[in-house]
Order: sequence, then structure tokens, then C-alpha cells
Amino acid sequence: MFSRDAYRKQSGGKQAPRCCRAVHRGFIKPLYYVSHYNAWSTNRNEATLRQQVHLSYPGVPGSMEVTWTTFNSTNSTVEYGLLGARLFDTSVQGMSTLFVDSGDEKRAMYIHRVVLSGLKPASTYVYHCGSDEGWSEVFYFTALNDSLLFSPKFALYGDLGNENPQSLARLQKETQRGMYDVILHIGDFAYDMHEDNGRIGDEFMRQIQAIAAYVPYMTCPGNHEATYNFSNYRNRFSMPGQTEGLWYSWNLGTVHFISVSTEVYFYLEFGLDLLFRQFAWLKQDLEEANRPENRAARPWVVTMGHRPMYCSDDDQDDCTRFDSYVRLGRNDTRPPAPGLEDLFYHYGVDLELWAHEHTYERLWPVYKDKVYNGSTEHPYVNPKAPVHIITGSAGCRERTDRFNPHPKDWSAFRSTDYGYTRMQAVNATHLYLEQVSDDQDGKVIDSIWLLKDKHGPSAWL
Repeated sequence: MFSRDAYRKQSGGKQAPRCCRAVHRGFIKPLYYVSHYNAWSTNRNEATLRQQVHLSYPGVPGSMEVTWTTFNSTNSTVEYGLLGARLFDTSVQGMSTLFVDSGDEKRAMYIHRVVLSGLKPASTYVYHCGSDEGWSEVFYFTALNDSLLFSPKFALYGDLGNENPQSLARLQKETQRGMYDVILHIGDFAYDMHEDNGRIGDEFMRQIQAIAAYVPYMTCPGNHEATYNFSNYRNRFSMPGQTEGLWYSWNLGTVHFISVSTEVYFYLEFGLDLLFRQFAWLKQDLEEANRPENRAARPWVVTMGHRPMYCSDDDQDDCTRFDSYVRLGRNDTRPPAPGLEDLFYHYGVDLELWAHEHTYERLWPVYKDKVYNGSTEHPYVNPKAPVHIITGSAGCRERTDRFNPHPKDWSAFRSTDYGYTRMQAVNATHLYLEQVSDDQDGKVIDSIWLLKDKHGPSAWL
């Protein structure tokens, strides 16, 4: 077995993936996570590989977007067909864009994007991507159900690196068993995608292919993506909207999802206008979501952003201070920049998902640093403020964080175990969350039911 350094020396300095899968005689074999480095690139030309395959949901019912990378210019084609029918009986063309990493080597890669449309809800499709010059491995996915009666299941986490990605093996196994409809990655990828002239980003994208090529992998940016103005994040992922994945919204089942960039509050050198543009977009999106007919159809409004408004870690980060930028805004800009807490409260956001802190923390319903439980016996039944979940312990080289031994009253449950969160939007009134500990062999260490008979701003009254 090669060590990491020995493998790099043996393979000309290239990173090897930790995940591999096989296709044999038309049958897709399970993909198993391996911790050693095998001979991935010693006998394969990087330029010929169709790699880093991942899916995303464009937000249009009956559609799926396939994104992948090559290191030479080729056509962008996805061939696919229904599982059990004739393989690859449909072919769709897309386009590629040239992405030049800003490191010293100015490595060039081509990011290919193809949107599949007219998919049958809940039907499983087999696909591969590439061109007549070469094809990827064979993957499959199940088209999302656009029914309001659909009860989608999610895995969600942030802060997953290519070193020490402890939760990845379990997530891979569960994803390929069909446990999830969508993955939410709440910022911080690879640690860091720009390193080694983008090769760490390549390795990470190959690692998550074991998950992201099978279900939509929906993302938001974190602080570890900031180098070169978030260029690796903006180029490698394909999210809905026209903001290169910095902020966007989409619908599934009874949920309206909103993804935001908390980083606009911290990296002002990339443009203060981004902060105000996002806030204006958020206000408009929340107004639209709260139109009576829209809130009746999709009563749950769920947000995700990297840096939390509240946390009880002791690392002196933004959320450990009462005057959090994300929560209250910035008074040192001209004009002052508004925060998100009042906006989310005013428009009746039900659940706020965060990461960044390398821990898991569940909060009581909270607003302006005060607890607003539904009742003493049933705090999450008709709560009077949004619920916050912090899930940033999937695994990375920075390890887990420590907690402040004296948390505030809004902290309900805390864990430093490596792990991730599961969520199911069951129906218009019931939403379920649970925390999985990878340190404890997949044990569920925390769970809640969030029950609401009423949604929107009036729910707080």
C-alpha cells in the first residue's frame, strides 16, 4: 500500500481518488470507499478522462443537469435511457466552458454542462457522459417527483475535505442504497479546491462523484472557497439561477429552498454590491414565496448558508459574538449593510441550516438571542421563531471544534462527533431531522420533529 507521498511520487505528483466503481457486462456494481491509493493515474492519460461527474437540479420539474470535467476540448454529450429499457436510447448535447485556474501553472480544464428535460417523475435513468472520443463510467439517478405530495429525503452537511472525509464512506453507501433524493452541501469543499493549482479540487470532485453522480448535489459557498474570488466554486458547480451558485432558490415537495452566500459579509474586496444585490434578491424571493397561493402550496421555507447566526463554539468566530455580521449586518459600510435575522423572521422562514463550525448544534427556536419555544413540553410544535441547525462536522483536515462550556439558553443539543444530518419534509405540517454520528457507527444521536399548523409571519403571533 502506497503512502500519500509515495503515491504522488509514483504517479508523477497526481492525486489519486479514494473512490472507485466498476461496470461489468452491463451491470452496475456497488461503489466502495477505499482509504488506500490505487493505480488510478499511472496508466491513464488525464486528458482522456471524463471525470468529476455530478448532478444538480435546475429547478424546472422533469429536469436534471449533468456536469463533468475534461482536460481537453471535446463535445458535451449525455446518453441516457430508462432503467430496464434500451441503454442510451436518448442523446442530448450541451456546452462546455474553459476554466483556467488562477494558480501559478494556469491549469486549464473544460467544464461540461448538459440539461436533461422531459424526465418522468420518480423514474430511474441510466446515463453516461462524454463524446465519441471517450465516455465516463455508467451512472444512474431517479428523476425528482414534482408532486406537492412528495416527501423528499435529504442528507445535509458542510465542511467536507479531501483529507479526513470521515463521513464520505457512509454517505456513499446510503446514497447508493437510495436513502436520499438530494444532498445539500452547506459550504467548504476539499480544503481547498484551489490548492496545488486546482488539483485538490479535482481530487475532491472525483471523491464526491460516488455520491453526486447519483443524486442532485446542491451547494452554497463557504469561506474556504474565497481564493481567486470564489472562482473554483463558481466554475465547478451548476446551480439554478444566474449568479454562478452564489445565491438561488428552488422548490421540491412542500419546501421552498433558499441558498445564500454568507461570505458577502466578509470578503468586501470582491464587491460590496454583492451584499446588497443578494439582500435585494432575498427580499424579493421571500415576498414571492409568501404570496398566499405559493405559501399554501409550499408552506415550508428553508434556508441554507455557510456561517451561522448563532453558535456556542469557543473559536472566537463571527457567530460566537452577539453582533454577528450575518445576523445583524455591518455598520462599518456605507451604506450600512443589513443582516439576515430580521429579514428571515419577517418573512416567516421556518428552518435555517448552517455549517462552518465543525460541530453539530441544534438550537431552540430563537430570535434576537431569545428563546421562543412553542411550549415547555413541545418546543418544536408551532414554535414562535425560526429553528437553527448547525451541521459542519462531516470531516476535514481541520478536525472538529470545541464548545464553550457555558452556552446561552438557546443551545438545545451539541455534539463534537463527526457526522451529518438527515432531513425529511414529510408533508405540509411535519418536518423531521436527525443527526448521524459517524464516530458511533451511524448511530442517530439526536432527532426532532418540527410541527407547524401555520406557516409564514403570522405563525409567530
